[in-house]
Amino acid sequence: MLLTTLFKLTLTITTLFTLSPLATSHYSSSSSEQPPSSPSSSTSLSEWRSAHATYYAAADPRDAVGGACGYGDLMKAGYGMATVGLSEALFERGQICGACFEVKCVDELKWCIPGTSIIVTATNFCAPNYGFDNDGGGHCNPPNKHFVLPIEAFEKIAIWKAGNMPVQYRRIQCRREGGIRFTITGSGIFLSVLISNVAGHGDIVAVKVKGSRTGWLPMGRNWGQNWHINALLQNQPLSFEVTGSDGKTVTSYNVAPKDWSFGQTFEGKQFEP
Repeated sequence: MLLTTLFKLTLTITTLFTLSPLATSHYSSSSSEQPPSSPSSSTSLSEWRSAHATYYAAADPRDAVGGACGYGDLMKAGYGMATVGLSEALFERGQICGACFEVKCVDELKWCIPGTSIIVTATNFCAPNYGFDNDGGGHCNPPNKHFVLPIEAFEKIAIWKAGNMPVQYRRIQCRREGGIRFTITGSGIFLSVLISNVAGHGDIVAVKVKGSRTGWLPMGRNWGQNWHINALLQNQPLSFEVTGSDGKTVTSYNVAPKDWSFGQTFEGKQFEP
């Protein structure tokens, strides 16, 4: 379908990164025993709100790579299929990347799987398609609040034949295994850092970096959760200060050793649940 094609195009055109799995995402069902990281043990950040959801079916494993948030291979990054692409009304120009949502099917009792919900991480953007009406093929057109889910996630809450499914969603706290991850890329004085596996609110509003021979230097958002700075920081250990959208800050000292190199990933401290 056209929406699927647009979503895959978004996946294809973005820069790719490769990470090793550490972060965890999960599905949940209120009809079974709740795991430790289920919605019942996560702090709610918002009330239930109404939206719609559709799905895409990956044609091959490469369709799980990329995305407008820059996380790269979502399986290797640990996010798996518990991810979501958001319409413009929800995406906040990439600020929302890394945030966690609980989503459940409502109203269409013929298609909903009762007593179930899913927890997904925002990893991608569903672009508007102004060639279609908002209630037609333009599911992600403003002001629609729309979720595009992998079919593996969609089928946890509804039968695939449902199509454009009414849902309810709410922001919740993200639960992750291990620390915040910093993937360093760039060249020369240009330093780019992908920040992933973030617990708590999940999305980041400010980042600073410090070398052993510098003070704290603010980084700018490049795109998604990729942050950059022009500074000569080679041959010195690097520390990072990360601030979430709730205003909380985590500082990780000497995360990257003196002999760090571009392409490496390092793990720092984590936001407390």
